[in-house]
Amino acid sequence: MTGSLSSGSQKKHASHAEAILAKIDGGKSESRYRRDDVIYAQGEPAAFVFYIRAGKLKMTVLSAEGKKAVVAILPPGNFCGEECLTEHKLHLATANALTECDLIKMPKAYIVRALHDDPEFSTLFTTYLVERGIRVQEDLVNQLLNSTEKRLARLLLVLANYGKEDRPEPIVPKINQETLAEMIGTTRTHVNSIMNKFRQLGFIQYNGEIKVHKSLLNMLLHEEPQIESKLNPKKKR
Repeated sequence: MTGSLSSGSQKKHASHAEAILAKIDGGKSESRYRRDDVIYAQGEPAAFVFYIRAGKLKMTVLSAEGKKAVVAILPPGNFCGEECLTEHKLHLATANALTECDLIKMPKAYIVRALHDDPEFSTLFTTYLVERGIRVQEDLVNQLLNSTEKRLARLLLVLANYGKEDRPEPIVPKINQETLAEMIGTTRTHVNSIMNKFRQLGFIQYNGEIKVHKSLLNMLLHEEPQIESKLNPKKKR
């Protein structure tokens, strides 16, 4: 849903990816997007693959019943729009700029030719697809097996880069509770309640910008019974 490579690996991966992309000619272009700009919308014709040079994208899906869900937050070093390489002629999700973003836009024919002609690019892109498939599986397991509190804790830790090679950093500024709720499959009211509990227990600081403390990681890893009882005081153990 959210993650990607470790923060240090992301930088190395991104640098390597840009070096590979720089060598390939064939119609690619660079674009800058402001926060909340729509890069492409679900149901629009899919004919380009995008590479994220800087910033973060939010991927959302709208069901036939009108329900919306955030299915991924993509950091630098990721691709999106790759469904155009299959039989899908329309985009399967909407890509919005969660922050200011710099993207490389590449036509489908460009990617297909590079996959056939450039072994480095082929390896890069295949590795990305495999890693993304693994992340989707991890997110599905988390969604099915973990409590709402643990799903939110995991999401906050991923967004803050906990467990990565670099130092943790604040959550994306102004990410709202509605977006967090969409990402873990609950309501904004429930997220607000859990966030208040996390703040009271000292797991986070929350004042317009969310800062995550290491104690939240300890809670998630060790599943301390006393903490679980504080999060769910009515739950029988």
